Amino acid sequence: MSDSDSISSDPLHDIAEIPPLGGIWGRLVSGLDRLFALLASLALLAIAAVVILQIVSRVALPSSPAWTEELSRYLFIYMVALSSGLVLRRNRHVNVELFQHLLGRRSQLVYRALCCLVVGVFSAWMTPYAMQFAQVGAFQTSPTLEVHMHYIFFSTVALFGLSALYAAIGLIEASVAIARGGPTHTGEMP
Repeated sequence: MSDSDSISSDPLHDIAEIPPLGGIWGRLVSGLDRLFALLASLALLAIAAVVILQIVSRVALPSSPAWTEELSRYLFIYMVALSSGLVLRRNRHVNVELFQHLLGRRSQLVYRALCCLVVGVFSAWMTPYAMQFAQVGAFQTSPTLEVHMHYIFFSTVALFGLSALYAAIGLIEASVAIARGGPTHTGEMP
Protein backbone atom coordinates (compact mmCIF):
# COMPACT_ATOMS: atom_id res chain seq x y z
CA MET A 1 0.00 0.00 0.00
CA SER A 2 1.49 3.35 -1.01
CA ASP A 3 1.39 6.55 1.04
CA SER A 4 -1.28 8.02 -1.22
CA ASP A 5 -3.47 4.92 -0.73
CA SER A 6 -3.20 5.15 3.05
CA ILE A 7 -3.98 8.88 3.03
CA SER A 8 -7.03 8.50 0.79
CA SER A 9 -8.41 5.65 2.94
CA ASP A 10 -7.93 7.59 6.19
CA PRO A 11 -11.35 9.02 7.12
CA LEU A 12 -9.81 11.76 9.28
CA HIS A 13 -7.67 12.95 6.38
CA ASP A 14 -10.58 12.75 3.98
CA ILE A 15 -12.98 15.00 5.92
CA ALA A 16 -13.08 18.40 4.26
CA GLU A 17 -9.60 18.30 2.80
CA ILE A 18 -8.91 21.89 1.86
CA PRO A 19 -6.51 22.47 -1.03
CA PRO A 20 -3.74 24.93 -0.09
CA LEU A 21 -3.44 28.34 -1.68
CA GLY A 22 -1.30 28.56 -4.78
CA GLY A 23 1.06 31.18 -6.09
CA ILE A 24 2.99 33.63 -3.96
CA TRP A 25 0.48 33.40 -1.09
CA GLY A 26 0.77 29.63 -1.03
CA ARG A 27 4.56 29.85 -0.90
CA LEU A 28 4.35 32.43 1.88
CA VAL A 29 2.00 30.25 3.95
CA SER A 30 4.19 27.22 3.27
CA GLY A 31 7.20 29.19 4.49
CA LEU A 32 5.33 30.16 7.66
CA ASP A 33 4.39 26.51 8.16
CA ARG A 34 8.02 25.45 7.87
CA LEU A 35 9.20 28.24 10.19
CA PHE A 36 6.78 27.42 12.99
CA ALA A 37 7.27 23.67 12.54
CA LEU A 38 11.03 24.24 12.88
CA LEU A 39 10.62 26.42 15.98
CA ALA A 40 8.25 23.93 17.62
CA SER A 41 10.62 21.06 16.74
CA LEU A 42 13.57 22.94 18.22
CA ALA A 43 11.56 23.51 21.40
CA LEU A 44 10.77 19.79 21.55
CA LEU A 45 14.44 18.87 21.06
CA ALA A 46 15.43 21.36 23.75
CA ILE A 47 12.88 19.79 26.11
CA ALA A 48 14.40 16.38 25.44
CA ALA A 49 17.92 17.70 26.06
CA VAL A 50 16.90 19.41 29.31
CA VAL A 51 15.08 16.31 30.57
CA ILE A 52 18.08 14.10 29.71
CA LEU A 53 20.34 16.55 31.55
CA GLN A 54 18.00 16.40 34.55
CA ILE A 55 18.00 12.59 34.55
CA VAL A 56 21.78 12.32 34.16
CA SER A 57 22.38 14.89 36.88
CA ARG A 58 20.07 13.08 39.30
CA VAL A 59 21.88 9.81 38.68
CA ALA A 60 25.49 10.94 38.30
CA LEU A 61 25.81 14.17 40.30
CA PRO A 62 25.37 14.82 44.00
CA SER A 63 22.69 17.45 43.27
CA SER A 64 20.68 18.22 40.18
CA PRO A 65 20.19 21.73 38.81
CA ALA A 66 16.86 23.25 39.83
CA TRP A 67 16.47 25.31 36.66
CA THR A 68 15.91 22.30 34.37
CA GLU A 69 12.34 21.69 35.51
CA GLU A 70 11.42 25.33 35.02
CA LEU A 71 13.09 25.55 31.62
CA SER A 72 11.39 22.38 30.36
CA ARG A 73 8.03 23.79 31.49
CA TYR A 74 8.59 27.06 29.60
CA LEU A 75 9.84 25.24 26.51
CA PHE A 76 6.73 23.07 26.55
CA ILE A 77 4.49 26.13 26.81
CA TYR A 78 6.20 27.74 23.82
CA MET A 79 6.16 24.50 21.83
CA VAL A 80 2.38 24.34 22.22
CA ALA A 81 1.96 28.04 21.40
CA LEU A 82 4.18 27.89 18.30
CA SER A 83 2.51 24.77 16.94
CA SER A 84 -1.07 25.92 17.57
CA GLY A 85 -1.49 27.37 14.09
CA LEU A 86 -0.08 24.28 12.41
CA VAL A 87 -2.43 22.04 14.35
CA LEU A 88 -5.36 24.16 13.21
CA ARG A 89 -4.16 24.27 9.60
CA ARG A 90 -3.61 20.53 9.38
CA ASN A 91 -6.87 19.75 11.21
CA ARG A 92 -5.02 17.70 13.83
CA HIS A 93 -6.61 19.20 16.89
CA VAL A 94 -8.88 17.27 19.18
CA ASN A 95 -12.40 17.44 17.80
CA VAL A 96 -15.61 15.49 17.95
CA GLU A 97 -16.69 14.21 14.58
CA LEU A 98 -20.28 13.22 15.09
CA PHE A 99 -21.84 14.19 11.80
CA GLN A 100 -19.15 15.48 9.43
CA HIS A 101 -18.86 12.17 7.61
CA LEU A 102 -22.58 12.43 6.77
CA LEU A 103 -22.08 15.77 5.01
CA GLY A 104 -21.27 16.16 1.35
CA ARG A 105 -17.90 17.54 0.27
CA ARG A 106 -19.17 21.09 -0.14
CA SER A 107 -20.95 21.00 3.24
CA GLN A 108 -17.76 19.72 4.86
CA LEU A 109 -15.89 22.69 3.42
CA VAL A 110 -18.56 25.07 4.71
CA TYR A 111 -18.34 23.40 8.13
CA ARG A 112 -14.53 23.78 8.17
CA ALA A 113 -14.89 27.42 7.09
CA LEU A 114 -17.32 28.06 9.95
CA CYS A 115 -14.97 26.37 12.43
CA CYS A 116 -12.09 28.55 11.19
CA LEU A 117 -14.30 31.62 11.47
CA VAL A 118 -15.28 30.84 15.08
CA VAL A 119 -11.70 30.03 16.12
CA GLY A 120 -10.37 33.09 14.30
CA VAL A 121 -12.87 35.49 15.84
CA PHE A 122 -12.31 34.07 19.33
CA SER A 123 -8.52 34.15 18.96
CA ALA A 124 -8.50 37.69 17.56
CA TRP A 125 -10.78 38.78 20.40
CA MET A 126 -8.49 37.18 23.01
CA THR A 127 -5.20 38.54 21.62
CA PRO A 128 -5.46 42.03 23.24
CA TYR A 129 -6.28 40.39 26.58
CA ALA A 130 -3.28 38.11 26.14
CA MET A 131 -1.14 41.21 25.57
CA GLN A 132 -2.44 42.70 28.81
CA PHE A 133 -1.67 39.42 30.56
CA ALA A 134 1.88 39.42 29.16
CA GLN A 135 2.44 42.93 30.49
CA VAL A 136 1.60 41.73 34.00
CA GLY A 137 4.84 39.77 33.95
CA ALA A 138 7.00 42.83 33.24
CA PHE A 139 7.81 43.25 36.93
CA GLN A 140 8.12 39.56 37.77
CA THR A 141 10.98 37.13 37.25
CA SER A 142 10.94 33.37 37.25
CA PRO A 143 12.18 31.76 40.47
CA THR A 144 15.25 29.87 39.26
CA LEU A 145 16.02 31.17 35.77
CA GLU A 146 15.37 34.80 36.73
CA VAL A 147 13.84 35.46 33.31
CA HIS A 148 11.34 38.30 33.06
CA MET A 149 7.94 36.64 33.11
CA HIS A 150 6.55 38.82 30.33
CA TYR A 151 8.65 36.68 27.96
CA ILE A 152 6.91 33.60 29.32
CA PHE A 153 3.47 35.21 29.44
CA PHE A 154 3.96 36.36 25.83
CA SER A 155 3.34 32.74 24.84
CA THR A 156 -0.39 33.46 25.22
CA VAL A 157 -0.07 36.25 22.64
CA ALA A 158 1.75 33.84 20.31
CA LEU A 159 -0.92 31.18 20.87
CA PHE A 160 -3.91 33.40 20.15
CA GLY A 161 -2.15 35.41 17.44
CA LEU A 162 -1.05 32.32 15.51
CA SER A 163 -4.45 30.70 15.98
CA ALA A 164 -6.13 33.82 14.56
CA LEU A 165 -3.67 33.99 11.66
CA TYR A 166 -4.02 30.33 10.73
CA ALA A 167 -7.79 30.43 11.17
CA ALA A 168 -7.87 33.32 8.68
CA ILE A 169 -5.71 31.30 6.27
CA GLY A 170 -8.01 28.28 6.69
CA LEU A 171 -11.07 30.45 6.10
CA ILE A 172 -9.56 31.90 2.92
CA GLU A 173 -8.54 28.46 1.64
CA ALA A 174 -11.97 26.99 2.43
CA SER A 175 -13.71 29.94 0.77
CA VAL A 176 -11.59 29.54 -2.36
CA ALA A 177 -12.32 25.79 -2.42
CA ILE A 178 -16.06 26.43 -1.99
CA ALA A 179 -16.03 29.04 -4.76
CA ARG A 180 -14.24 26.62 -7.09
CA GLY A 181 -16.69 23.84 -6.36
CA GLY A 182 -14.68 22.01 -3.69
CA PRO A 183 -12.10 19.26 -4.10
CA THR A 184 -12.93 15.93 -5.64
CA HIS A 185 -12.63 12.76 -3.56
CA THR A 186 -8.87 12.63 -4.18
CA GLY A 187 -8.35 16.21 -3.04
CA GLU A 188 -7.77 17.53 -6.55
CA MET A 189 -9.64 20.55 -7.79
CA PRO A 190 -12.10 19.84 -10.66
